[in-house]
Amino acid sequence: MKQIVKDYIYLLTGSVFVASAFSLFLLPNNLASGGVSGISIITYELFNISPGAFQLVSNVLLLLVGWMILGLGFGVKSLVGSIFLPGVILFYEAIDAGAAVNDTLLAAIFGGAGVGIGLGLIFRGRASTGGMDLLAQILHKFTHIPLYLCIAILDGAVVLVAAVTFSFTTGLYALIALFITIKMIDFVQLGFTQDKMAYVISEKRDVITRAVFDELDRGATEIQAIGAYSRLERPMLLVVVRQNEVSRLKEIIRRIDPDAFLIFSEAHEVMGQGFTSDKRYINVP
Repeated sequence: MKQIVKDYIYLLTGSVFVASAFSLFLLPNNLASGGVSGISIITYELFNISPGAFQLVSNVLLLLVGWMILGLGFGVKSLVGSIFLPGVILFYEAIDAGAAVNDTLLAAIFGGAGVGIGLGLIFRGRASTGGMDLLAQILHKFTHIPLYLCIAILDGAVVLVAAVTFSFTTGLYALIALFITIKMIDFVQLGFTQDKMAYVISEKRDVITRAVFDELDRGATEIQAIGAYSRLERPMLLVVVRQNEVSRLKEIIRRIDPDAFLIFSEAHEVMGQGFTSDKRYINVP
């Protein structure tokens, strides 16, 4: 029950973010950055159709079409999102909110960021708002084109039509908004911390492991690896540290084994002991 409430909080909060960014930044500046929302901006310009009403009808129709063609078992949350988000947009239309900024670049940046944050929250709530994602799944079913490419094709088509409808420059701004949206979705989905993963290959792995534990209070995982050229087995250490511990870890490894092979990579979200829960210590022989 607690998780369900949390999911709905994510869904409703995210929908408000998306609707607000759309109504205050994207729509007033004609930034059709993909999706059903982008199409609604174009139809508003050409036929004066309410963007909120267009999205509401489109989302519900796509849910029905998806059910008939794909046989997907859509949850209640997706249905709620498909109705609630356009409802917030209709509210902004009713109060004639207008543009938050008149600078197109600022609108692309903040509008794209707002939509990305909102969608990230919705996805964290394990929900969706239907729309273009469903259309992409239908296209994927009949063409067997990879799903991510189907989404890119559909969003690209919307931006292209927007460039023809409004102007080439406006289309470029819409691409900026779309790029920022994608990045913000990843940012929200993968977490706000930038921890690091270190892969260490060394003949002195036991000494390094003990030093990491004693000096950094971090653990390590030993992974069996095989050299591609030598075909020799050589254990590799995996160590996850905070951003501010990277320099200390490098110093430890260089001090113990200057010839150690060391790789760092991003770890966007780390869950477990020492990061999202308290450390527990066990006695080892």
